[in-house]
Amino acid sequence: MPNAQKPLTIIAPKTAVKGGKQNWNTRVFPTWCAGCGDWGVWAALKQALTNLGKKPEEVVIVYGVGCSGNMTSFVNTYAFHGLHGRALPVAEGIKLANNKLTVIVVAGDGDGYGIGVGHFIHALRRNFDLTYIVHNNAVYGLTTGQTSPTALKGFKSKSTPEGVIEEPVNPLALAIATGATFVSRSQAADIPHLAQTIEAGIKHNGFSLVDVFQHCATFNKVNTVQWYREHAYKLEKPFGPQEKTKAMGKALETGRYPVGVLYHEERPAYDDEVTELKKGPLVERDISNVDITPLFDEFR
Repeated sequence: MPNAQKPLTIIAPKTAVKGGKQNWNTRVFPTWCAGCGDWGVWAALKQALTNLGKKPEEVVIVYGVGCSGNMTSFVNTYAFHGLHGRALPVAEGIKLANNKLTVIVVAGDGDGYGIGVGHFIHALRRNFDLTYIVHNNAVYGLTTGQTSPTALKGFKSKSTPEGVIEEPVNPLALAIATGATFVSRSQAADIPHLAQTIEAGIKHNGFSLVDVFQHCATFNKVNTVQWYREHAYKLEKPFGPQEKTKAMGKALETGRYPVGVLYHEERPAYDDEVTELKKGPLVERDISNVDITPLFDEFR
């Protein structure tokens, strides 16, 4: 069984170089179930950071609660493990405080498309420069396999023994409709493709959604690695702003699902348009001569 981890954990990286490349591993070895798709996401994320030449001290990853959140201890970067569904607002705050950092968010479908879906919509429309990697496996794996918002109609679990009667959330279509500038999907079992997709998302200046078909070997016996291979096909190239309706059509396809970068648009990121950040990161400001007495006086 996956191990739960206490929330509100902040971790600082230990810089280490191994074989001429940054070492993204920590001294803590993953505790995921054998065969879990989280292993593939973990490997792909580290590969993407290596390909981009990033250093641990340049990266902060905010994790949601769930099996994916256990990765807080497994990747050698700055890390914040927050509350369920609240990873995105924490990441937005970090980006505003120090916009020089590469800010990545790792969450599960229950965390990101369930309790956190409101934050998801507003982060999309604001176009914060964040890369949002969502482990989409149709179940709440950490709490033993209840149905998540992305489960297909009819899916049976301990919380829906007669099958899901609701229509599933479509994160790609929701992202395009909300004004996303980078919408993509990959598979945890295809590490090279996933690493390439994450890398493209990090390089994009704006909000990047990387939805990952992530198989849960323990609680989802329907959407297996083989199922995803049979029901997914790769896109040749992304659609642009003039083809948004075509991108939406692809996002709404059922039966077979597109993987790759579905939609790409260049637009100023939220943090690019914040006036105060044009002077440089807030954390680099000299506040030694700032007098906050007048502020306190207002509340007396």
